[in-house]
Amino acid sequence: MKKVCLLGAGLVAGPLIEYLLGYDDIELVVADLDLERARNLVKDHPRGRVFQLDLQDRQALTRLLAGGQVVVSMVPYTFHPYVAEICLELNKHLVTASYVSPAMKALDGKAREKGLIFLNELGLDPGIDHMEAMRLIDEAHQAGGRVLSFISYCGGLPAPEARDNPFGYKFSWSPRGVLLAGRNEARYLLDGKEVVVPAEELFNHYKMIDIPGLGVFEGYPNRNSVSYTETYGIPEARTMLRGTLRYPGWCLKLKKIGELGLLDITEREWQSETYAGFMREYLGLGEAADLKQALAARLKVEADSEVIKSLDWLGLLSDHPLPSRKISPLDLLVALMVDKLKYREGERDLTVLQHEIVVEYPGKGREKITSTLIDFGQPHGHTSMSRTVGLPVALGVKLILEGRIHRSGVLTPTVAEIYQPILDELQSLGLAFKEEKKYI
Repeated sequence: MKKVCLLGAGLVAGPLIEYLLGYDDIELVVADLDLERARNLVKDHPRGRVFQLDLQDRQALTRLLAGGQVVVSMVPYTFHPYVAEICLELNKHLVTASYVSPAMKALDGKAREKGLIFLNELGLDPGIDHMEAMRLIDEAHQAGGRVLSFISYCGGLPAPEARDNPFGYKFSWSPRGVLLAGRNEARYLLDGKEVVVPAEELFNHYKMIDIPGLGVFEGYPNRNSVSYTETYGIPEARTMLRGTLRYPGWCLKLKKIGELGLLDITEREWQSETYAGFMREYLGLGEAADLKQALAARLKVEADSEVIKSLDWLGLLSDHPLPSRKISPLDLLVALMVDKLKYREGERDLTVLQHEIVVEYPGKGREKITSTLIDFGQPHGHTSMSRTVGLPVALGVKLILEGRIHRSGVLTPTVAEIYQPILDELQSLGLAFKEEKKYI
């Protein structure tokens, strides 16, 4: 019997657990601080066990991981190197859906010495995006082509019928993570020149992206795209951009939220007990001031603008009590958004991932290849986000258990022996790309 230990039973764990327990030769242990949450996912499956676990209890964590062959870490990314260190001690393989951090990368040599696989970036973004990118790029190179341009956008959104709030957005993964991403600067290549977008300008720097069958979205750059010319093996590329998709209106509202300083992660002690009081205190306004007018003046918009209406709808101008008196502005915002931007029972989410590459073939001209994945969540079932993150992780675990990865160390799914079987099985599970080609 093959044994897998899963740390974390959060929003995207359901399809992962369901897939692994679908194999008669796999035993799965699921550990989470919230025992009931883990129980609800494992149910009464005979090959599933649940444990309540505080990750800070290293001794208990070590005992738990000792019983498995592969460890899956679906906890916050800051814990992955800590879990990886224990995996090194115990000679266990590791799979995560998160970006390879410098701390994780530093373990590459030790993992290779022990013949261990630490497979990361195996979700949607990062994850499926890498796999389809490398499939397209490898195919182009094998045909003698040069990849001149690579542009990719990805978004996890409410389905069109569930787009019923002023932000056009609902959370299918970590709300804090969504907002923290708005604090990052972005870098990308455009026609051979590096473009640097400061964090405060991120939401000003978007363009309209048309996705056939769905409509027009806002696309803005995501972190450092420049490094992906090396990651994807395309030093010849003159344009390289990876970005995020949102419904129209998101960028303006997040830009104004940033201008207010509400993405600040500095924890402070507030005198006020309500959100309206917090806003007055934060903006330095007296009790007599008209909060809505003052806010509009600060943001250089009209008091009846969509921006002010959206902030009002969210509850920033309300007498709703603060969740804590000692808290950062960003976490105050998260507390409101968690409540107001949540999916209702039976609503569907939507995943959109589109790659567009331009390939030059000697003597044949240039070809534009567009590959698009569109996936909807299941009403009253798994979300698209949980499927597109959880299933690639499960498939990576299966590859390791079957001995089909013939390399070791800190890995990402950018080589064919990893990405091809995963993409093939994802297609059989209903997660398929639609590809279009045309010479330009």
